[in-house]
Amino acid sequence: MIARENIRNVAIVAHVDHGKTTLVDHMLRQAGIFRSNEAVVERVMDSNDLEREKGITILAKNTAVTYKGKQINIIDTPGHADFGGEVERGLRLVDGVILLVDAAEGPLPQTRFVLSKALGMGLKTVLVINKIDRQDARAKEVLDHVYSLYIDLGADDKQLEMPVLYTIARQGQASTQLEVPGKTLEPLFSAILDHIPPPPASDHDTPQLLVANLDYDDYVGRLAVGRVQAGRFTPNMPVSVVREGGKVQQGKIVKLYGFSGLKRAEIQDAGPGEIVSIAGIEDISIGDTLSHPEKPIALPRITVEEPTMMMIFRVNDGPLAGKEGKYVTSRNLRERLYREAYRNVAIRVEDTATPDAFRVVGRGELQLAVIIETMRREGYELTASNPEPVTKTIDGVLHEPMELLVCDVPENSVGAVTERLGPRKGRMVDMTQLGSGRTRLQFRIPARGLIGFRSEFLTITRGEGIMSSQFDGYEPWFGSIPKRSNGAMVSDRLGETVPYALFSIQERGYLFIGAGVTVYEGMIIGEHAHPSELNVNCCREKKLTNIRAAGRDENVILTPPREMGLEKALEWIADDELVEVTPKSIRMRKKALAVGERYRAERDRKREERSEA
Repeated sequence: MIARENIRNVAIVAHVDHGKTTLVDHMLRQAGIFRSNEAVVERVMDSNDLEREKGITILAKNTAVTYKGKQINIIDTPGHADFGGEVERGLRLVDGVILLVDAAEGPLPQTRFVLSKALGMGLKTVLVINKIDRQDARAKEVLDHVYSLYIDLGADDKQLEMPVLYTIARQGQASTQLEVPGKTLEPLFSAILDHIPPPPASDHDTPQLLVANLDYDDYVGRLAVGRVQAGRFTPNMPVSVVREGGKVQQGKIVKLYGFSGLKRAEIQDAGPGEIVSIAGIEDISIGDTLSHPEKPIALPRITVEEPTMMMIFRVNDGPLAGKEGKYVTSRNLRERLYREAYRNVAIRVEDTATPDAFRVVGRGELQLAVIIETMRREGYELTASNPEPVTKTIDGVLHEPMELLVCDVPENSVGAVTERLGPRKGRMVDMTQLGSGRTRLQFRIPARGLIGFRSEFLTITRGEGIMSSQFDGYEPWFGSIPKRSNGAMVSDRLGETVPYALFSIQERGYLFIGAGVTVYEGMIIGEHAHPSELNVNCCREKKLTNIRAAGRDENVILTPPREMGLEKALEWIADDELVEVTPKSIRMRKKALAVGERYRAERDRKREERSEA
């Protein structure tokens, strides 16, 4: 058991892409976790495939280093707003945070969110201004902005007296003075030991551990990850599991693991302040408390902010259903979604009136897209609807979630961005000149107004813009928001696409598929150049005769199709469309596949609009 005074529990929090995981990399290297001849990948904490492909942290993960005889437990948290639930969970394990801020971009929406949570829990902070080697770095201005943010969030005098460090994370350098370049991360380690307090002493000896995360091991099964709040835990020890609603079940700790670097190490006991993994309790869930078998004392359950976006996940009922996936039934889909909700407190899964459809509520479209992509890789087949906001009725008035949108754009793109956000009901609340020809714009905008805006934003800023958003309360419903101006080109039959047919269709808009692709009636094959929907025959072959034509054949040259990945497809589809996801394909389709059914549904919708008017 490690003495409480020799433990420091700290979380690294920041906005996305400010350098958290890179800093943890060098902390592990300089603490001697890796052998001298060990091959180490960059961003070693981003361990799953999706994190490596997207270049972002999705799951909060913990590691531990030993420095000057003290154990420092480090929680690496995500920086994207959609994964805020992971941050809130991670903060329950620690006594302090390292707040990382980019020396050029300064504090952004997620910086405000994580700092407000940390200050609200009374955690000490160490401020790290990273990337001071950037050409457009403005470390002194950023420091002033951070102090202003602390004051805005109601920090007290003790919380304002935090150490400030200037780092270049990718080179593993930290310094207490901006003018003096750092050589190692020793100033950061020293600041953690000096400023972050050890875990507080408990006022009783009854064993208590709050489960903050779940893991899995091929040999011992489900692992509960949590921090010992009081008492002592040992292997083979009987415990009570206090569940939601105060329900108590008995269990037994089979194995007890501590953390050393990136590895789990079996330990014989654990005391207050230690972060451990416990094996042996199969049906444990996040928020449960492990305590004394006879006199259990429950800890407050983990609560996270309410989710704001919703999608309907449905069994794939298209003509190509079941040909590519391994798990295709509603029972498979239901089990998998409830398992996801079981280990991710930031999402909710609800049954709907139809047995093959499930309502999944999360923080944002990226979080829901990550769930779909994970299921797809596991062999699931499903369809997903257009993301919609989760509304509330307050005093009899319908309210919808709002977002605080921050855009860093070149000065010549300010007008275009403001113009595009107008129809989406965005209101500018602040405009700041950042220097170097860049401007920061802040808007308050309904959450549904941002659906599909990211790709448009990158186009109008020529890829030079940076945008991020954060949940910012509820406001009365803003009315209709136009989504996309163009209609869809829809296949009118089952078959295989033919170059001859696609050549004449591509003049009508943009194609999403190439030649030799199997399509079916109701499947979307492209974007029409006009607002109306266009039904096309993309399987039509050229009629051949036994008489040679006088004129030569027209040269068939196809424009490369526009690739539509999962996130792009979810952004693009309208209310009457679905994304069909299988392990091998991502297709877009109409909810009603038959042309006649779609015509009748559109006619009924127009009649309803006229009657309401």
